[in-house]
Amino acid sequence: MAKKVTKKIKLQIPAGKATPAPPVGTVLGPVGINLQEFCTRYNDATRDKMGDILPVEISVYEDRTFDFVIKTPPAAFLIKKYAKVKSGSAKGANDNIATLTKDQIKEIAEIKLPDLNAYTVDEAIKIVEGTAVNMGVKVEK
Repeated sequence: MAKKVTKKIKLQIPAGKATPAPPVGTVLGPVGINLQEFCTRYNDATRDKMGDILPVEISVYEDRTFDFVIKTPPAAFLIKKYAKVKSGSAKGANDNIATLTKDQIKEIAEIKLPDLNAYTVDEAIKIVEGTAVNMGVKVEK
């Protein structure tokens, strides 16, 4: 018989840098899972993506065991990385802080495609472009 999931937790943790300290410890500690085991497994699974912030969805079962699924980095994180800026514009689309090419947007869309609500790369490009524009990043036509 399948184990019963008691809780689903979503976190965004830097790849390869999970520690039992906050924010990981404060969220997972009360659930009762082995923090050190989670950190070790997460760090091993994300070692090749060092420097990226990765969303992770953790399923905690009745017997305090857990599984987790690592998602692709957030679109905003990837846009900032490709545009080489620290943060988006405070005024959003009204204030351009950087410019990305169509090819860069396509790369980001291809990375994000598995986690987006889109079936094709063209649909994913539109989603990523919208995020970029709202962050104040201009997309070259």
